[in-house]
Amino acid sequence: DVQLQASGGGLVQAGGSLRLSCAHSGFTFDDYSIGWFRQAPGKEREGVSCISNTDGSTYYSDSVKGRFTISSDNAKNTVYLQMNSLKPEDTAVYYCAADVVACVHVYPSGMLYSGKGTLVTVSS
Repeated sequence: DVQLQASGGGLVQAGGSLRLSCAHSGFTFDDYSIGWFRQAPGKEREGVSCISNTDGSTYYSDSVKGRFTISSDNAKNTVYLQMNSLKPEDTAVYYCAADVVACVHVYPSGMLYSGKGTLVTVSS
């Protein structure tokens, strides 16, 4: 079974940085993608970023482009989301997700697998 474990959330002031980690396991093939989506109270899920294991291609939503960077350490089966220049509107529970297709074929909030979230709170 595919398992995903997100960590690294916390409280940070506006303008600060956090790095989220997603430890994943259970993939029996190389063609998969790992993504992040977030959900703020009273709001719909928002796809944030994605990275494809096959070719390393990435996706960012317009709201985080230029501030967030997704990367992968295949030796550790971990995907990272480096979040810089954080804003209060980035406050949300962040979820790690995965699918068996490349990022170009799936939106992060619609991926096949997802794990428990980690809370990110950005104070003004």
